Amino acid sequence: MSLKAFHIVFITASTLLSFGFGVWAIREYFMGGNEVVNLVMGGLSTGAGVLLIVYGRYFLKKLRSIGYL
Repeated sequence: MSLKAFHIVFITASTLLSFGFGVWAIREYFMGGNEVVNLVMGGLSTGAGVLLIVYGRYFLKKLRSIGYL
């Protein structure tokens, strides 16, 4: 597996984990926790997921000419 392929897998996994944690934290806030820290963590994590998507697209454009193997 090339470094490019590993990087794509790692960015994808990080994005999914970020969105997953964001949904969990926001759900905890609305399910009765009512701790503002849960809402803030959920918002920040979701924002990080969006930034990871933007970075992933930039990375793919930048290294378009390099193969995956």
